[in-house]
Amino acid sequence: MNGSQKLYQVLDNLNIPFEYLEHPEVPTIEIAKQYWAGHDAKHCKNLFFRNHKGNRHYLVILDCDQNMDIHAIERLLRQGKLSFASEQRMMKYLGVTPGSVTPFGLINDEEHHVHVFLDGNLQKARKLSFHPCINTASLIVAKDDFLRFMDFVGNPYEWIDLYF
Repeated sequence: MNGSQKLYQVLDNLNIPFEYLEHPEVPTIEIAKQYWAGHDAKHCKNLFFRNHKGNRHYLVILDCDQNMDIHAIERLLRQGKLSFASEQRMMKYLGVTPGSVTPFGLINDEEHHVHVFLDGNLQKARKLSFHPCINTASLIVAKDDFLRFMDFVGNPYEWIDLYF
């Protein structure tokens, strides 16, 4: 069973409805926005980091309109020096490839190794959008259902105010 099939099974078991948007692989948020037009979800940017020792991993979920400054994120998270995790680490902990990073990949992190930081701005959204473990589609789910998903997978997560 591939990552997307496993995800759909989990969402079904949790009775989490979703809207499926198929689109081509898109290299930037600006290009992706044309495929999201007309949908009332807050689309998210998902960044996967490791600490300098490589023994801790973090998924940072931002409002897609939020600019990313890795040094500001380091200061906010207080986890030391961060760098983007390698393709091998993405596959090991999230079961995804570059360009497909998503919190839905946490279904593959059975040891709950990855700590998640959520942009506090997302608390205002009614619906959120993420890749379903592949970058040629997006799933829109209610924010409350997404939080039920996060509670189900069991990875630690916290809301933080990301002001850059």
